[in-house]
Amino acid sequence: MAEFPSANRDITLTVNGREIRRSVAARRLLVDFLRDELALTGTHAGCEHGICGACTVLIDGDPARACITLAVQADGCEITTVEGLTPESGLSPMQQAFKECHGLQCGFCTPGLLVTLAAASPEDHPDDAAIRELLGGNLCRCTGYQHIVDSVNRAWGRT
Repeated sequence: MAEFPSANRDITLTVNGREIRRSVAARRLLVDFLRDELALTGTHAGCEHGICGACTVLIDGDPARACITLAVQADGCEITTVEGLTPESGLSPMQQAFKECHGLQCGFCTPGLLVTLAAASPEDHPDDAAIRELLGGNLCRCTGYQHIVDSVNRAWGRT
């Protein structure tokens, strides 16, 4: 009789600067691994189809949707969640700008927005239209996006 491979896989990844070794189910989503196994609940599960952007994390510095990425796919990678963006001294400049410019309402989409912005360069997004394009994969149901754009401009020293 043929043997089937184990349903679990051993993975090693770095999450917010901390090395993590775990045995995970081969079909475990990264968003569930982060939230349930590591208690990093800033990564939100919204649409669970990779459309809304609430689950955005950085994988090796690039934005990725944790709701459509398996935890085993992140084996050997460096993961940054919204919790990893916050310095020990308080809020990051982008987080502070979101607070000052009312760039968040309910806050559900905010972690994904902040993570997306953490991988962005102000030079590559020189105006409001470019910022809106950058954030086109992050859906917010509470704002008209203008306060979010204002927050980005403030954090990037444009206002």
